[in-house]
Formats: sequence, structure tokens, C-alpha cells
Amino acid sequence: VLYVANVDEASMHTGNKFSDALVAAAKAENSEVIVMTNAIESQIAELEDPDDKAMFMDEYKMKEPALDRLIHSTYKLLNLSTYFTAGVQEVRAWTIHHGWKAPQAASVIHTDFEKGFIKAEVIAYLDFITYKSEAACRENGRLRIEGKEYIVHDGDVMHFRFNV
Repeated sequence: VLYVANVDEASMHTGNKFSDALVAAAKAENSEVIVMTNAIESQIAELEDPDDKAMFMDEYKMKEPALDRLIHSTYKLLNLSTYFTAGVQEVRAWTIHHGWKAPQAASVIHTDFEKGFIKAEVIAYLDFITYKSEAACRENGRLRIEGKEYIVHDGDVMHFRFNV
């Protein structure tokens, strides 16, 4: 169980007596609590410019939106991971269960991808961030070809080879 405590602005960093009671109750049942101020989170979500978001969060002494913590905690609780596909027209995130093998991960795009799975081209997330493109990763030997037994890692950038 994951609880979310919506507190007032003055309590966003420290919590209050109500969120403290919730934290104590959650701890007793081995659950987790995210303390956040939904009004501020709403304002952050409305800002489109990354510089504006950073300035707004800096004013509130926030390192990241609480919504990000909520999403990470939810994924962890549900045992989920994300992998990416990156094409010319679209970059997309796909949600899978942690520990899935490449053919299972391919099935979330289309069931034919799993049925006709041949191989997967895989770039680790940090390599993609470091080299900034698939081509640069390929040139630097950071693109791998993986088979049916490959366990997909959180953040992998993947391209599936399949035949139906």
C-alpha cells in the first residue's frame, strides 16, 4: 500500500501532525507514504518551460516534483520498469513488469512482435544519454544485439527485429 498525504504549503517539507500519524500507521503495516502539496504540484505540471519549472521549484526548495517521487514509488511497489523505443518520428516509453525478457517486452507494442521475435538491438539508458544518439552509440560499440533470454533493464532503449 502506498499512501499520499496532501499537506498545506507550510508542511510540504516537514509534514504535519496528520501526515506524521499516517507515516506511523503506514510504518506499522510496512507501507509507504508520500507527502506532497497537490496545489504546488498542479502549478508545476502546468509550466511548460523547463527553466520556469526549475525556477519555481527552486523557490520552494524542491529538488524534484513530488509527483516524480510518487511515480517512482508506484513503479517500485507494482514491480514495473520502463523501456524506450526511439524512431525518426517518435520516442515512446513502454511499461513492463520487472524481469520480463525481450520477447515479452516486445509484446506490449504488438503481440506479433513477441510471436515473430528474432533479436533486439539494445542501448543502455546511460549510454544513450552519454552519446546522445543511436548512431553515436553504435559507433562507440554501445549498441548490443540481444536474444530471447535477455532480461530488459529499466531505461533500455530498444529496437526489435521480428518476422511474422
